[in-house]
Amino acid sequence: MELFNRNKNNNKPLIRQIIDLVPKDIFHSCVAKYQSNKGCSKYKAYDQFVAMSFGQLNKSITLSDISSGIGVSEIFIKDLGLSQSPARSTMSDGNKKRNWKVYELLYSKLISHYEKILSSTSHRKVIEEIKDKRIKLIDSTIISVCLSMFDWAKYRTAKGGIKVHTCWDDTLMIPDVVNITEAKLHDSKGFDKLVFPKGTVIVEDRAYFDFTLMLSRIMAKNVFVTRIKKNTLFEVIAETDLLEETSDNILKDEIIILTSDTAKKCGINKEKLRLVHLYKEDENKVIEIVTNQLDWKAETIADLYKKRWDIELFFKALKQNLQVKSFLGTSENAVKSQIYIALICYLLLELLRRTATKKAVAFSNFVEKIRFCLPYYLSISYVCNHISEGAKRVKRPPPLRLFPNHDLFSYEYG
Repeated sequence: MELFNRNKNNNKPLIRQIIDLVPKDIFHSCVAKYQSNKGCSKYKAYDQFVAMSFGQLNKSITLSDISSGIGVSEIFIKDLGLSQSPARSTMSDGNKKRNWKVYELLYSKLISHYEKILSSTSHRKVIEEIKDKRIKLIDSTIISVCLSMFDWAKYRTAKGGIKVHTCWDDTLMIPDVVNITEAKLHDSKGFDKLVFPKGTVIVEDRAYFDFTLMLSRIMAKNVFVTRIKKNTLFEVIAETDLLEETSDNILKDEIIILTSDTAKKCGINKEKLRLVHLYKEDENKVIEIVTNQLDWKAETIADLYKKRWDIELFFKALKQNLQVKSFLGTSENAVKSQIYIALICYLLLELLRRTATKKAVAFSNFVEKIRFCLPYYLSISYVCNHISEGAKRVKRPPPLRLFPNHDLFSYEYG
């Protein structure tokens, strides 16, 4: 600590300051619900959370890396709030046996705890016509794994995979619901509940294009915006004139009804839907967006669908900056625990990036800065705002003078 100026110091290492953003009462309530410390004398839930969070933030690739990194000194172990550094075998057993649902619940409670801060600092792109609406983006991402080692994670005949089903809240600019399954499960079955409170706007890809689901959302007064499948049978009953100020990328705006036998069987053929044809310059193709909202501007519908890019950027950030592509255990419990702890770390990092930094900084650059400062006893504010790129010159100490009151006889050492 003597290496740093006192105004930069903190009596805890940076990683402990980040972990302390998780309120103790919330953590203990989650542990109590699932009795996660039952039968554990040493490696308790908090020890596991600290160890796995260290692994995430430090991007450790083995349990031995975590054990060695935490055990670098007794002072560091104590300042992390631990009584001893975890052994590799102890961590392996804990990841295999401790219920992953404790971290799923913890993530959910942290979202609720920090909801006001997250919503006020999201800096999302607002669509003026629907600025007061709650928008949910739904998508999934697949993480490939070796089927022979992760035999529960079935995907294809000779390939394993884990699918992370994600519901992104546009107001918070962060996922508020996540479900982890084997990759072969269809996207439309990734969540038990895909109907939301009245007035919610749901944006998703055509993997979720399902007549029964669409009708359920219409009945719940949800607004859905999705891609129509190519083989969908429908009849155009009207074409809406485009306004002069409408973007040139909007080619056509139609009112349709679905006409297939499946549509008639579930009853959605009685509902009027809207089909907006949008030209995507980057892919040089036309996509057809279907919605049950008939009154908003066609450009609003197009802008809503473009918001899907936010959830794609999240998947990219998660995989690039946290440890979710290689796993420290092969059991379903170990994998899910690791992914949910990665999501908790993402939440805490994003919270810091939005509230502690004085200048805008990309998430990847911010995480990299945090990573190499983890063991240092520096304040969060100093790390976020005073550590920057570029060469640093060591300042020379002021010259020593034998006769400070007489410049003529001054003598400089060095």
